[in-house]
Amino acid sequence: MTAPDRRVERPSLRLAAASLSGESDATWAKAAAPYVDAAFLGGVALDDASREAARELVARGRTEFLPDDPLAFLDAELGTLTDVPVRPGINVRSATVSPVRAAATVCADHDAILEVNAHCRQDELRAVGCGEALLADTDRLCRYVAAAADAGATVSVKVRTEVPGVDLVETAQRVAGAGATMFHVDAMDSEHVVGEVAAAVGDDLLLVANNGVRDAESVREYFDYGADTVSVGRPSDDPRVLQRVRDAVDDRFGDDDSDETDRPEEPDESEEPNESEVPA
Repeated sequence: MTAPDRRVERPSLRLAAASLSGESDATWAKAAAPYVDAAFLGGVALDDASREAARELVARGRTEFLPDDPLAFLDAELGTLTDVPVRPGINVRSATVSPVRAAATVCADHDAILEVNAHCRQDELRAVGCGEALLADTDRLCRYVAAAADAGATVSVKVRTEVPGVDLVETAQRVAGAGATMFHVDAMDSEHVVGEVAAAVGDDLLLVANNGVRDAESVREYFDYGADTVSVGRPSDDPRVLQRVRDAVDDRFGDDDSDETDRPEEPDESEEPNESEVPA
């Protein structure tokens, strides 16, 4: 029997702002909106186990979103972006599938992307089955994707390279079959993996490349490997970096679809801060 096609139409995106734990909220997305096509809020822990892991991270100095009601928080944050010219997404963590389905329903109501976090590498999150632990359990990951897709959301899966025992090409093919529309790859120091995934999935997934996206050279490298979209991580709150990357993307594809009148003036790059990537 042929599996049902749960995927929605691929969004048209070239540049995204990637989620930063405890920082990427609606206010952050509004600030990035003049430069990017999509902004991923979060990550947001949804269930008891993932929220307890997030509390442990806060106890050792990490910033995390820990609202009393995660679903109400998602709904409120997305609601404030209704009239903002950016496609919103929410990066979520959960040790169980039901909260992912519920979050996907909220995202579908706002035409937002539900991004399953199979990416975080902190011990506390991996211990409860989130992040890299979910990435290593492809069957469970596919159940999350299918649940979110069945709820009507556009589904992205955020992953990272260099996880022992994980074949990202196989993972990409499996989650596409489960209903994912996007595959968001933190390339670490293995940029070539983006090319391997692109060659394997073709048009089945919108392939988003992340890590070290700062300038024309990094943008060109990822698009040459076959990425459809690039995302800016740690410096997504720096308009100088975002402008530089936006210009590089527009140079690559042309800017016929962009409205220059809505863009801020070119920022001053004379005192640009350190841009080193900090993994989420």
